[in-house]
Amino acid sequence: MVSSDRLAAFALLSFLLILVPGPSVLFVIGRALAHGRRAALTTVVGNTLGAYLLVVAVAFGIGPVVERSVLLFTALKLAGAGYLVYLGAKAWRQRGSLRAAAGESGPAHGGLRTLGEGFAVGVANPKTMVFFAAVLPQFVDREQGHVPVQMLLLGLVFNAIAVVSDSVWGLAASAARDWFARSPRRLAAVGGAGGLTMIGLGVTVAATGRTD
Repeated sequence: MVSSDRLAAFALLSFLLILVPGPSVLFVIGRALAHGRRAALTTVVGNTLGAYLLVVAVAFGIGPVVERSVLLFTALKLAGAGYLVYLGAKAWRQRGSLRAAAGESGPAHGGLRTLGEGFAVGVANPKTMVFFAAVLPQFVDREQGHVPVQMLLLGLVFNAIAVVSDSVWGLAASAARDWFARSPRRLAAVGGAGGLTMIGLGVTVAATGRTD
């Protein structure tokens, strides 16, 4: 299994990476501002499941293929970017309806739908995709054997840290939303800002990354 020193080093590196807000964090913030705490936390769960699917892919040999293939990597990156732009544009168009949604007893977004959106963003996140494909294998002790199991364990460590960090971001953003919800104009502004944030994030994801 993974030695304690390798596990600690990987946890520290993961924490430093997660500390810098990336696509998943910004998407969680956008969901929190647009739909509240429940949607934000459901998005965190979806993001985590999507990110762990990348861990499984790396553990069983798919990740290195994606990392070596410029075409496949670019296709996944652009698909994720396009999805973010689509969701952002939709949030911008529906910003005027947030007042009514906030006053309903049920959530503004269905749980499964929000979970699916978070999953799509998590699995198409180029930041974690590159990290898992390029960094995760370096912390495996191949002499101990059970390489896929070691990678899955390391992936759990990364995602545990990400869940805590992303949840804090989501809760903080949803708390700010409550203040905006007291005014229809403020809430509409929140919905518009969340939509523009996701659009800008999608454009950023599409424009950055590998250049080889």
